[in-house]
Amino acid sequence: MRRRLRVLAVIVLCGVAAVAAQPRSTGWGRSDLPYDGRLTFVRLKWTSGTYGATPVGRGFNMWLHEFPGAEANLMSVVGEFTAVNARTNGSLILSLDDPDLFKHPIAMMWEPGFWVMTDQQAAVLRSYMQKGGFIIFNDFERRQWVNFEAQLKRVLPDAQLMTLDSTHPIFNSFFALEEIDAPNPINHHLGGLTPEYFGVFEDNDPNGRLMAIVNYNTNLAEYWQLAGRGLFPIDAENTGFQIGVNYLLYGMTH
Repeated sequence: MRRRLRVLAVIVLCGVAAVAAQPRSTGWGRSDLPYDGRLTFVRLKWTSGTYGATPVGRGFNMWLHEFPGAEANLMSVVGEFTAVNARTNGSLILSLDDPDLFKHPIAMMWEPGFWVMTDQQAAVLRSYMQKGGFIIFNDFERRQWVNFEAQLKRVLPDAQLMTLDSTHPIFNSFFALEEIDAPNPINHHLGGLTPEYFGVFEDNDPNGRLMAIVNYNTNLAEYWQLAGRGLFPIDAENTGFQIGVNYLLYGMTH
């Protein structure tokens, strides 16, 4: 396992260097990338929330954190490490009620602790999840849980959030992980908090389909965005990337 971690670190750092050298005016964060069958990273925007009202590029959008480095670096690793036909030169940003969302099996939302949506968006998101869509919720902590849970209940009123540990198949869908706690640096705003993971299952059956995974008291995307800059320990960066790859592979195969 240690050798695999070192090998992943080398590839991640090379990938980050390549991404950093590319211009940012390519296809990252578009709303109109045509569907071509490749696995495409989809970032969800909530446009009526506390900090989500202004368009991309104007104002303070919580759901835009770590853009575009997080998705660019993660998809680079997916392209290097797996046999998945992944789009490594662009991504999508879609609103919760965009019909194009249904073309993609996986979507990720940042900062759900501030997330607010319309009733129409809640209905569309419910349909997406019930029809097989898989959502990754990331980057919120402490009391922000209250808002996240309230919004999730608007989507799935009967949803139960169940604690997940490293034995769940999602943490072994590609990389076999025994440890899923990537400790937050002590000088970070998440320092001292222990990452927790929760699942939302179809019909609240823990043996059934996982419809969403929740990263609480952690921000995996920071490891993806800032890899190779010396801000985080290599082992923590590796764990962050491995979990991210596992999420995407699990979402595609379940």
